[in-house]
Amino acid sequence: MVTQTRWSEALEREKSVTVVLPPSYTSHGKPFPVLYLLHSYGGNRRSWLNCPTLTACVTGHRMILVLPESGRYWLINDVAGRRYEDYLVRDVVRQVDGEFNTVASSAGRAVAGFSMGGATAVFQALRHPDLFSVAGSHSGAFEAPLRVGDPYAAHRADRRLMMPTVKDHERVWGPVGSAVRRTYDPGRLLAERDPKALLRVYADVGLNDHERMILMNRRMRNALITHTVDHVYGERAGGHDWQFVDAGLHQLFGFVQDAVDGA
Repeated sequence: MVTQTRWSEALEREKSVTVVLPPSYTSHGKPFPVLYLLHSYGGNRRSWLNCPTLTACVTGHRMILVLPESGRYWLINDVAGRRYEDYLVRDVVRQVDGEFNTVASSAGRAVAGFSMGGATAVFQALRHPDLFSVAGSHSGAFEAPLRVGDPYAAHRADRRLMMPTVKDHERVWGPVGSAVRRTYDPGRLLAERDPKALLRVYADVGLNDHERMILMNRRMRNALITHTVDHVYGERAGGHDWQFVDAGLHQLFGFVQDAVDGA
């Protein structure tokens, strides 16, 4: 595992990225596919490292993992002018390909995440088919661009709740109808997608998650079907937490490995 701190042109400051190398990694010979893992709301680049199953997945698959971070901001270019999308798709990808033995093409790059990170992963794969050919999501918050008010108000007493307030949500997305919301609207992204672009999507959600989260994942599955995007969708036991993520890591890693090996 390597932590690198580099200057980000997009954010105009230094940012750290953690890179996890598989035991089989070498700096020469056959290049390695790369899986970018995006954390949930309020997380950081170390969040994924708390998953007990991650070590076994790294050992059992021939992939480099890249763990960027954005805290309580989505990896998008947001309403306040924070350019986290540019940071990911320009600065981080260029940094990783420049310093490691990677498959430096979309065929060898995947992006996946949990909740905020899961939705962002799919958004960025749709927006950048030249960079990513595989996307994965655990409990993706796909309808964040469409959110009105606070659909989680009744759950605010639970301190474990990982959902932003209206204020925190709108400081990233802007008010309803904003240009940022339109840019990342998943329906628009799918409708405008080049059908010839290679894309495979993995998505799942917990049956004990918030009802809104379950329904939006089902709607996303239906949209993927409508727009003939190659995908695997599943529902399994679990809530909106890292335990649910950890329980599904083998499925996610297997899907990604199969996709990049078969590209």
